[in-house]
Amino acid sequence: MVKRRVVVTGIGLVSPVGTGVDRSWEALCAGRGGIGPITRYDASGQAVRIAAEVKDFNSDDHFEPKQARHLELFVQYAVVAAREALADSGFQITPENAARVGSIIGCGMGGLPVIEKYVQVLHTKGERRITPFFIPMAIPNMGAGQVSIFLGTKGPNLSLTTACAAGTHAVGEAFRAISNGDCDLAFTGGSEGVICPMAFGGFHAMKALSTRNDAPEKASRPFDKDRDGFIIGEGGGIMLLEELEHAKARGAKIYAEMAGYGMSGDAYHIAAPPEDGAGAVLCMENALKDAGMSPGDIDYINAHGTSTPLNDEIETRAIKKVFGEHAARLAVSSTKSMTGHLLGGAGGIEAVITALAVKHQLAPPTINLEEPGPDCDLDYVPGQARAMAIRAAMSNSFGFGGTNAVMIMKSYEP
Repeated sequence: MVKRRVVVTGIGLVSPVGTGVDRSWEALCAGRGGIGPITRYDASGQAVRIAAEVKDFNSDDHFEPKQARHLELFVQYAVVAAREALADSGFQITPENAARVGSIIGCGMGGLPVIEKYVQVLHTKGERRITPFFIPMAIPNMGAGQVSIFLGTKGPNLSLTTACAAGTHAVGEAFRAISNGDCDLAFTGGSEGVICPMAFGGFHAMKALSTRNDAPEKASRPFDKDRDGFIIGEGGGIMLLEELEHAKARGAKIYAEMAGYGMSGDAYHIAAPPEDGAGAVLCMENALKDAGMSPGDIDYINAHGTSTPLNDEIETRAIKKVFGEHAARLAVSSTKSMTGHLLGGAGGIEAVITALAVKHQLAPPTINLEEPGPDCDLDYVPGQARAMAIRAAMSNSFGFGGTNAVMIMKSYEP
């Protein structure tokens, strides 16, 4: 079967560096981070007191007060980013085309804050005080579900819950759904909103988080020798993917073309990658094969780049294994240095960033990279964004459970 070409025709962002694509992209290109002290609640008793919060988001600007009370933040972020992507695309969803429009969105942890809240309600006030909205607020598929409801899409409605690879898996599955003819367009990406004590307690117990509380703006430092863990972030990144001929017929603007998607499993450990990076290597190779590309065709990689000691060293090793001598010529940056790690939403926001990098021929920087770690010896675009030719770009996401996802975009050529 001849697979249909798929392009990016709309984008939306709610991120720790700004709500809206223009604000977020300008901050990322300027190297401005969004990490600071936790303000969502009193975190003074926590070991980790810093996060990448969405600071300029007001629910009342986007939802009726009653609606907002029954929508967890990860859902609100997904809906608002999807609305921006729809408006940006110029597409109109109608009763005639709704069945050909999908909602395929990733989320790692769903409504953890509302679970935390109602566990306390259960034990202090009893079962009768649990709201009937509790389950619909908590389940992770409500990002995709509510985007479908709010926008009126009736095509594939799917949520990917594959830890930190969820957003990229969602983009890849949307790409495949359109390419295979299951739908003509799909809202896709990822969202997350778990800035709550339970999340910080759990990740800190795993020794996964940075404890640089006194210098939050310097805490996320991918590939740096002094990196000590990741920063929990929140937000959502949603793209509208569209079959090429459908996009051309309506005169849509095109940011980039989807080129390849790869998946793999480490079969190794619940949280740590294998030392040789074999799962990541296989995943990148699978994406290149799917795209019909050789390693030399890739110019930029938006790395998983979490700022943890293990990931950054092993991801570097995996890139060098896949790309060989070409690895030295790649631009590789981690935008988590500015946004923190959005967990299941990371692949969504980073897919949007990758599309913008291809469109504007500009690689965003890795900030806080003062001295690379001894095993981190690639070109990580330190400090400043770089104007460069980007024929094709790769985005990596690797999750707990050894689940890996990689997608490739390229410059659109008619």
